[in-house]
Amino acid sequence: MTRHQGDNSKKKGTSARQGGAKKPSTARGNAPIRKTASKFATKPGEQKESKSSKFATKSGEQKAPKAPKEPKNPDEIRLNKYISNSGMCSRRDADIYIQSGNVKVNGVSVTEMGYKVKLTDVVQFDGSTVTPEKKEYLLLNKPKNFSTVNDDNRGDSNVLELVKGASKSFLQPVGRMDKTTTGLLLFTNDTDIITKFTTPNQRSSKLYQVTLDKNLKYDDLEKISNGLTIDEFRVYVEEVTYIEDQPKSEIGIKMKTANVKIVRKIFEHLKYNVIKLDRVTFAGLTKKNLPRGNWRFLTEQEVINLKNS
Repeated sequence: MTRHQGDNSKKKGTSARQGGAKKPSTARGNAPIRKTASKFATKPGEQKESKSSKFATKSGEQKAPKAPKEPKNPDEIRLNKYISNSGMCSRRDADIYIQSGNVKVNGVSVTEMGYKVKLTDVVQFDGSTVTPEKKEYLLLNKPKNFSTVNDDNRGDSNVLELVKGASKSFLQPVGRMDKTTTGLLLFTNDTDIITKFTTPNQRSSKLYQVTLDKNLKYDDLEKISNGLTIDEFRVYVEEVTYIEDQPKSEIGIKMKTANVKIVRKIFEHLKYNVIKLDRVTFAGLTKKNLPRGNWRFLTEQEVINLKNS
């Protein structure tokens, strides 16, 4: 058949519309695509090279067996991960600190990447001792009849029962609360935060709502506002006020102390009995959407605010 002769053997009913083969068009611009040979194609008689041929060993040679991997020691952890787990910074940032010589292990500066430490080692990050445990922060709206004191002889229920199962880490309450005091109680495994909020010279504010056995006299309100001397110590408050639309026995008092005993002593010093004591705010944290007896973990922003308070 010549190049321009048609194929008379083609049967009717074989058009593309009827499901048959479509006749290739030779119109200008629709010429059949000419497939060029791949530059990787083999010549006739040649054997195609396998993909792995360039990595293949010479004839008769055997590949050297890979060295067995060292078994992981469960008691060891990479230094950057150790620091990251402590919550100080990310692994990437930890590498920068390590290279800069700001990390010490057992008193010796370590700059080696991939250095492994044991859980029993003492790691210092920028001068502060860190632990590989991730820092966690939990806020509880404490109900009555639970105490921070673990005394089986008294028969009081411990606040740890209320947060049992919340974390695998051992979370400690920040400060003390007796069984009659209610309200916000912070739990954490961050020893720096525990120290920060239990020292006398802390800067963060706490707001308490106090219910007295009788109305608070205005003169006594003024005395509290100006400061009192209790047990030879001068006690100051940030603010004390009657609670709006409530009896004069309902008092709001704002102080920096996390020791609720001092709040009680202020009113007992003036011959009032404290019927109820509820911590409403703690270092900027509130009871919003946290019913009595419930707990929640702090958000990342709340942790930042807590550390800066």
